[in-house]
Amino acid sequence: MNNEEIVALLELTVKLLELHDENEFKIKNLGFAVRALDKTTEDLLNMSVAQLSTLPSVGKSIATKIEEIARTGTSQELSELLARTPEGVLEMLAIKGIGPKKVRAIWKELNITDTRELLIACENGHVAKLKGFGDKIQNTIKESILYAQSNTGKLRMEKGEELAQVLFDELEAHFEHVSIVGDVRRKNEIVESIQLVVGHEKPWEVQQFINTLPTLQQDEKSSSPFAWRGHFEGKGIDIEVLICSPAQFVNQVFIYSASPKHLATQHLLKTVQKENFESEEAIYASVNIPYIIPEMREGNFEFDWVQKHQNEELITWDALKGILHNHSTYSDGRHTLKEMADYCRELGFEYLGIADHSKTASYAKGLSEERIFEQHAEIDRLNQQYALMTDRPFKILKGIESDILGDGSLDYPDDVLQSFDYIVASIHQNLKMTEEKAMSRLIAAIENPYTTILGHPTGRLLLSRAGYPVDYQKMIDACAANNVVIEINASPYRLDLDWRWIQYALEKGVKLSINPDAHEMEGYFDMHYGVAVARKGGLTTDMTFNTLSLQEIEAYLKK
Repeated sequence: MNNEEIVALLELTVKLLELHDENEFKIKNLGFAVRALDKTTEDLLNMSVAQLSTLPSVGKSIATKIEEIARTGTSQELSELLARTPEGVLEMLAIKGIGPKKVRAIWKELNITDTRELLIACENGHVAKLKGFGDKIQNTIKESILYAQSNTGKLRMEKGEELAQVLFDELEAHFEHVSIVGDVRRKNEIVESIQLVVGHEKPWEVQQFINTLPTLQQDEKSSSPFAWRGHFEGKGIDIEVLICSPAQFVNQVFIYSASPKHLATQHLLKTVQKENFESEEAIYASVNIPYIIPEMREGNFEFDWVQKHQNEELITWDALKGILHNHSTYSDGRHTLKEMADYCRELGFEYLGIADHSKTASYAKGLSEERIFEQHAEIDRLNQQYALMTDRPFKILKGIESDILGDGSLDYPDDVLQSFDYIVASIHQNLKMTEEKAMSRLIAAIENPYTTILGHPTGRLLLSRAGYPVDYQKMIDACAANNVVIEINASPYRLDLDWRWIQYALEKGVKLSINPDAHEMEGYFDMHYGVAVARKGGLTTDMTFNTLSLQEIEAYLKK
């Protein structure tokens, strides 16, 4: 149990209280507490009721509830609410575009208790007839259900990596030859299955060992003597452990670390079927191809890329000199400006670009003009302190994540925009757009002379929300024409710009910035995911914006 899990259970309690039409005052107070606790840096797990009671928006009653969850993993109130809620109705609470009150109306008035029935009701037009719904909400519900169904059994990159690593650690402790392969090794943003290869002379020993692991459940029908297939308990994603002889290990790792299209090129599959190799480098050398990293083995552009570039040119974490697009407690971040800056410096970076939300993003405590001046004054004070630290350079850059408004203009008048070192322009609201509307907003923002970086260009949330439709070529062409950097938002929820368009951006001379969109200090490490998909797309160090040194980026921004 940790802070995130405690807050998630409290948030579920709020939704269920609202679903069951409980006391509005109680719902409101608990909702305030959830929002406050989501930002706290205190360790909720190890605080007493008295200590918890001193936190913002947390009184003794809620403090007692937090302590109970921390101690038992749940609360009596939550257990009682769950007992009164059909499982399918719980699933309905996850539907985008409707809240607990609308779920209650669907449940009580249409007697619908699962998403399958709800989809049929949408298709038959029954949902639109409910008071307060209509065709628009009905279509939103339908699209959300279909999108969720299409992503059943899939995980985002970070969750897939986490589960694969758990299984790898168990297997590696008992067998000499073990490798993660498939979607996880190729750094796919969506993991459809978790695959590992084990090289061992006695495949039944591997099978027997896996079946001793308490968290795994075998699917005996789909398994075979050389392939254990099943699931993690409580996880829908498929798991496959492929077993081969140690002599075939490298070959099998290679085969399962590349797409079919990659294997079909240059007769690679035929090559590894003829003889056993000692390394993947030797496989490529046998057909006179430079080594291609696993991330790039998609059968797209990689064979041309390695003829023109060296793998050493690809972006790495170590090549990054600064961290741009980050949030502090000035808007919706969890840590103060100084905490964010000190930790950035501690990690060895030369600059922190702070880019809190702009005023239109009121839901995220967007900065008023007065708050901007207050933040800039604090940045100046902190930078004076950092300038006295002579061991290495470090500076906070004054940025803002400016909302792209409905007409494509940026938040704030020009005189305020001029006060920033750089501006990340992003769309956050009114995401339901035609391609024509989306492109109109984006192009206008890109052409704004104050825009430095185009933030998360499609607004997608992986496995949760499809992005608004864009014409990638027109968008990238506009950035090239206006000298605008495009963000690779490194949050595993986004990974946007999509790696498939990195090569086109590079062809047009557009630099890319790997930004964590960090709302807390630990969020900086999301840049590892951004680096992974950037390498997958063939991004080189020289075309990565935040590989510029502090001196170089200051000169760039001044120019």
